[in-house]
Amino acid sequence: MKKKIIIIGSGIGGLGSAALLAKSGYDVTVIEKNANLGGRANIFEAEGYTFDMGPSWYLMPDVFEHYFKLLDEDITKHLDLVKLSPSYRVFFSNDKELPIVDIHSDLDKDLPLFEQLEPGITPKIKEYLKRSGEQYEMAKDTFMYRNLGFSLDFLKWDVIKKGIELNPFQTMQSYLNKWFKSERVKKILEYTLVFLGSDPAKTPAMYNIMNAIDFNMGVYYPKGGIYEIVKALVTINKKHGTQFMTNMPVSKIIVENKKATGVQLENGTILEADLIISNADLWFTETHLLEKRQQTYPERYWEKAVLSPSAFIMYLGLDRELEILSHHNLRFGGDWKQNFKELFDTPKLPEDPSYYICKPTETDPDLSPPGTDNLFVLVPIPPGLRLSKTDMESYRQKILNLMKTDLNLPAIEEYIVYERSYWSDDFRRDYNAYKGTALGLAHTLKQTLKRPLNYSKKVKNLYYVGAGTSPGIGMPICLISAELVYKRIQKIKTSKPLESL
Repeated sequence: MKKKIIIIGSGIGGLGSAALLAKSGYDVTVIEKNANLGGRANIFEAEGYTFDMGPSWYLMPDVFEHYFKLLDEDITKHLDLVKLSPSYRVFFSNDKELPIVDIHSDLDKDLPLFEQLEPGITPKIKEYLKRSGEQYEMAKDTFMYRNLGFSLDFLKWDVIKKGIELNPFQTMQSYLNKWFKSERVKKILEYTLVFLGSDPAKTPAMYNIMNAIDFNMGVYYPKGGIYEIVKALVTINKKHGTQFMTNMPVSKIIVENKKATGVQLENGTILEADLIISNADLWFTETHLLEKRQQTYPERYWEKAVLSPSAFIMYLGLDRELEILSHHNLRFGGDWKQNFKELFDTPKLPEDPSYYICKPTETDPDLSPPGTDNLFVLVPIPPGLRLSKTDMESYRQKILNLMKTDLNLPAIEEYIVYERSYWSDDFRRDYNAYKGTALGLAHTLKQTLKRPLNYSKKVKNLYYVGAGTSPGIGMPICLISAELVYKRIQKIKTSKPLESL
C-alpha cells in the first residue's frame, strides 16, 4: 500500500516536492488555504489586465532545467522561455551624468557601460565574474543540494576548504569594495541581494554567485507570465496522481506519540497521513499548527530572527504604452546605505527608496488590452510596521511622485485606469507571513550558515520545504529545497544534485 503524504501549502517548494514524491510512488495530497495554487507565485486578472502577484524574475535556468529533467520532463514543452535583452534597466536617481543604463547579461555588450562607469574596469570585472562563476558551480556541487545536519561531511577538510573559498565571513559590501571603486557599479552588483532580502553590509560575500547567475546566464521570462511555472508543476503533479484541495486552511498538525499522523482542517475535518510536509510559512507552522512542546523553532526563535523586508506593491493597469520602461526596471535611491538602514536597523518607510517596476507587457503584450501596459511596482519596506490608512495613502502618493520624476512621466496618474495596492497586512492575511515579510528569513551570515532544518527535531515524520528552510529564498532555490526534502525522506545522502529519482 502506498505511503500517504500530505503537503500543507502549494508554493513552488510544495508543488516541487509533491511532484518528486508522487512520481516516486507516494500517495500525495496538497492542501492550500487560498483559492489559487502557487503560494506567493499567485495571479489575478482585472479589467483585461493580468498580473503576476509575486515573483517576476526567472533566474538560474540551469536549476529549473535540472528539476524538470529529474521528472523526465522537457521544460521547453511546458514553458516558452524568452531571454530578455536588456535583462533590466537601471535608473540612478539624481544622476544627471548617466541617469539610465541597460544591463544585457552579455559582457561584450555591457563592458562599454562598465568602462564608462569606472575606466579601466574591464580586466577586473572579467576576473570577478569568472570567480563568481567558479564559486557558483562549487556551491551548487558542494553545498546547495546538501542536506544540513545529515552527515559529518562538513568536517571533511576538502569541504571546509571549498567553504572558505566562498568567502563566508566577509560581507558583500567589503568584498565589492576590494574589487571596484564606482558606487554605481557596486549598486548594480548588489541589487540581486534584494531577492535574498538582505543588506549588503550584512550578507556573506559568498552571494557574489548571484552575479554569475545574472551576468553569465541571463534573465528569462516564461511567455504567459510566472504563473505558467505553477501551471506546469500542477500539470506534472496531476500526471502522477497528486490530489489538490483548495480553500482549505489547516488549523493543526496532529501529533500522536511524538509522530505526525495527519492534519485537522479549519472546518474540523481530520485527514490522516504517514508523512506531513509543510510549505506554509515556517513561523506559522511552528507556532500555530504545533503545540509548544512540539516546536523546534518556538516564538523566541522568531523574536531574534532577522527578517527580509515586506513590500508595498502597486498593480497598475495603464491606458497606454510607456516607452521609457523595459521589462525589468530598478530605481536606485541616492543614499543606498541609508535605505538599507531604514529597512533593517531603524525601521521606517524609506525616505528615498529604491524600488522595482516590472512591465511584462514589454515582452508579453497579451497581458493587457491592445496598446496598453500593466505595471508591477514593488517598494521594499520594513516588516512589522503598523500603518494607518493615511500612512498608506501618503506613501502611495510619494512613490507616484518619484515615478513622475524618475521616469519623466509627470502625468502618470492620468494614465492609470486600474489600480490595486498590496501591503504587509496582505502578506499576513494571504500567506500567514510573520510580520508581513514578503520573503521570510534574510540571508545574513548566521541565517545562511544555520538556516532552519527541513525536518522537525520534536515531531517524527514532519518535514519542511520552501523559502523558510534551506537553502533559502527564490523560486529556483525552492525547487532545490523540494529536492532536499525528497532526499531527506528517501534517506539519500549525496550532496550533489540527483541524476534520477
